[in-house]
Amino acid sequence: MNIQTADLCDAHEDAVKVVAPMFASFGGIPAFGGPISTLKLFEDNSLVRKAFESAGNGRVLVIDGGASMRCALVGDQLAELAVKNGWAGVLVYGCIRDAKAIGEMALGVFALGTHPRKTVKRNTGEIDVPVTFGGVTFTPGEYVYADEDGVIVSATALL
Repeated sequence: MNIQTADLCDAHEDAVKVVAPMFASFGGIPAFGGPISTLKLFEDNSLVRKAFESAGNGRVLVIDGGASMRCALVGDQLAELAVKNGWAGVLVYGCIRDAKAIGEMALGVFALGTHPRKTVKRNTGEIDVPVTFGGVTFTPGEYVYADEDGVIVSATALL
Protein backbone atom coordinates (compact mmCIF):
# COMPACT_ATOMS: atom_id res chain seq x y z
CA MET A 1 0.00 0.00 0.00
CA ASN A 2 1.49 3.33 -1.09
CA ILE A 3 0.52 5.79 1.64
CA GLN A 4 1.19 9.51 1.24
CA THR A 5 -0.82 11.47 3.77
CA ALA A 6 -0.22 14.80 2.03
CA ASP A 7 -1.72 13.46 -1.21
CA LEU A 8 -4.61 11.89 0.70
CA CYS A 9 -5.31 15.24 2.38
CA ASP A 10 -5.30 17.00 -0.99
CA ALA A 11 -7.60 14.43 -2.60
CA HIS A 12 -9.99 14.11 0.35
CA GLU A 13 -9.74 17.50 2.02
CA ASP A 14 -13.20 17.44 3.60
CA ALA A 15 -13.05 13.76 4.58
CA VAL A 16 -9.89 13.68 6.72
CA LYS A 17 -8.98 14.83 10.20
CA VAL A 18 -5.32 15.66 10.77
CA VAL A 19 -3.70 14.70 14.07
CA ALA A 20 -1.53 17.39 15.69
CA PRO A 21 2.17 16.73 14.99
CA MET A 22 3.56 14.89 17.98
CA PHE A 23 4.64 11.42 16.89
CA ALA A 24 7.99 9.93 15.95
CA SER A 25 8.29 6.87 13.72
CA PHE A 26 10.07 3.88 15.24
CA GLY A 27 8.93 0.90 13.14
CA GLY A 28 10.55 -0.75 10.17
CA ILE A 29 7.59 0.32 8.01
CA PRO A 30 7.61 4.15 7.79
CA ALA A 31 4.15 4.49 6.19
CA PHE A 32 1.15 2.41 7.20
CA GLY A 33 -2.60 2.49 7.53
CA GLY A 34 -5.74 0.48 7.99
CA PRO A 35 -8.91 0.07 10.02
CA ILE A 36 -8.70 1.34 13.59
CA SER A 37 -8.89 -0.76 16.74
CA THR A 38 -8.43 1.11 20.01
CA LEU A 39 -7.30 0.67 23.59
CA LYS A 40 -7.62 3.21 26.38
CA LEU A 41 -5.30 2.46 29.28
CA PHE A 42 -2.74 3.99 31.59
CA GLU A 43 0.69 2.52 32.35
CA ASP A 44 -0.62 -1.05 31.96
CA ASN A 45 -0.04 -2.90 28.68
CA SER A 46 -1.90 -6.12 29.53
CA LEU A 47 -4.59 -5.33 26.95
CA VAL A 48 -1.94 -4.59 24.30
CA ARG A 49 -0.74 -8.18 24.51
CA LYS A 50 -4.32 -9.46 24.27
CA ALA A 51 -4.96 -7.29 21.20
CA PHE A 52 -1.77 -8.38 19.42
CA GLU A 53 -2.52 -12.05 20.18
CA SER A 54 -5.62 -11.72 17.98
CA ALA A 55 -5.60 -11.62 14.17
CA GLY A 56 -4.74 -8.11 13.03
CA ASN A 57 -6.08 -8.44 9.49
CA GLY A 58 -4.21 -5.28 8.47
CA ARG A 59 -5.64 -3.17 11.30
CA VAL A 60 -3.84 -0.43 13.20
CA LEU A 61 -3.97 -0.51 17.00
CA VAL A 62 -4.42 3.01 18.38
CA ILE A 63 -3.41 3.11 22.05
CA ASP A 64 -4.48 6.04 24.20
CA GLY A 65 -1.91 5.73 26.96
CA GLY A 66 -2.75 9.13 28.43
CA ALA A 67 0.53 10.53 27.04
CA SER A 68 2.40 8.94 29.94
CA MET A 69 6.15 9.29 29.59
CA ARG A 70 6.87 7.10 32.66
CA CYS A 71 6.94 3.64 31.04
CA ALA A 72 6.69 1.87 27.68
CA LEU A 73 3.44 0.37 26.41
CA VAL A 74 4.98 -1.60 23.52
CA GLY A 75 8.32 -3.41 23.37
CA ASP A 76 10.00 -5.78 20.96
CA GLN A 77 8.13 -8.89 22.16
CA LEU A 78 4.72 -7.28 21.65
CA ALA A 79 5.82 -5.83 18.31
CA GLU A 80 6.92 -9.32 17.17
CA LEU A 81 3.51 -10.64 18.17
CA ALA A 82 1.84 -7.87 16.14
CA VAL A 83 3.91 -8.74 13.06
CA LYS A 84 3.20 -12.47 13.48
CA ASN A 85 -0.55 -11.85 13.68
CA GLY A 86 -0.88 -9.46 10.74
CA TRP A 87 -1.23 -6.01 12.32
CA ALA A 88 -0.30 -3.14 9.97
CA GLY A 89 0.87 -0.89 12.76
CA VAL A 90 0.43 0.70 16.14
CA LEU A 91 -0.01 4.33 17.14
CA VAL A 92 0.98 4.88 20.78
CA TYR A 93 -0.07 8.01 22.66
CA GLY A 94 2.71 7.20 25.09
CA CYS A 95 6.09 5.47 24.87
CA ILE A 96 7.64 2.34 23.42
CA ARG A 97 10.91 0.59 24.24
CA ASP A 98 13.35 -1.67 22.37
CA ALA A 99 13.37 0.96 19.62
CA LYS A 100 16.35 -0.51 17.77
CA ALA A 101 14.75 -3.97 17.48
CA ILE A 102 11.35 -2.51 16.57
CA GLY A 103 13.01 -0.44 13.85
CA GLU A 104 14.01 -3.67 12.13
CA MET A 105 10.50 -5.17 12.14
CA ALA A 106 7.90 -5.11 9.36
CA LEU A 107 5.52 -3.01 11.44
CA GLY A 108 4.53 0.64 11.46
CA VAL A 109 5.10 2.13 14.92
CA PHE A 110 4.45 5.73 15.88
CA ALA A 111 4.83 6.89 19.49
CA LEU A 112 5.55 10.02 21.50
CA GLY A 113 8.95 8.71 22.56
CA THR A 114 10.87 5.89 24.18
CA HIS A 115 11.30 4.77 27.78
CA PRO A 116 13.23 1.77 29.13
CA ARG A 117 10.80 0.92 31.96
CA LYS A 118 8.08 -1.73 31.50
CA THR A 119 4.49 -1.26 32.65
CA VAL A 120 2.60 -2.76 35.54
CA LYS A 121 0.18 -5.59 34.76
CA ARG A 122 -3.29 -4.99 36.22
CA ASN A 123 -5.45 -5.98 33.21
CA THR A 124 -7.15 -2.60 33.29
CA GLY A 125 -8.35 -0.44 30.43
CA GLU A 126 -11.01 -0.25 27.75
CA ILE A 127 -11.15 -2.03 24.39
CA ASP A 128 -12.53 -0.59 21.12
CA VAL A 129 -13.90 2.66 22.51
CA PRO A 130 -13.48 6.05 20.81
CA VAL A 131 -10.28 7.76 22.05
CA THR A 132 -9.30 11.38 21.56
CA PHE A 133 -5.85 12.97 21.42
CA GLY A 134 -4.00 15.28 19.07
CA GLY A 135 -7.28 17.08 18.33
CA VAL A 136 -8.82 14.00 16.69
CA THR A 137 -11.15 11.23 17.82
CA PHE A 138 -10.13 7.73 16.73
CA THR A 139 -13.23 5.57 16.34
CA PRO A 140 -12.94 1.79 15.94
CA GLY A 141 -13.76 0.81 12.37
CA GLU A 142 -12.65 4.13 10.88
CA TYR A 143 -9.29 4.38 9.12
CA VAL A 144 -5.93 5.83 10.09
CA TYR A 145 -2.99 6.56 7.79
CA ALA A 146 0.50 7.56 8.92
CA ASP A 147 3.75 8.50 7.19
CA GLU A 148 6.65 10.95 7.42
CA ASP A 149 4.24 13.89 7.04
CA GLY A 150 1.88 12.93 9.85
CA VAL A 151 -1.23 11.05 10.86
CA ILE A 152 -4.71 11.38 9.39
CA VAL A 153 -8.07 9.76 10.15
CA SER A 154 -11.01 9.12 7.82
CA ALA A 155 -14.45 7.62 8.39
CA THR A 156 -14.00 5.57 5.20
CA ALA A 157 -11.13 3.81 3.47
CA LEU A 158 -9.11 6.17 1.25
CA LEU A 159 -6.97 3.49 -0.42
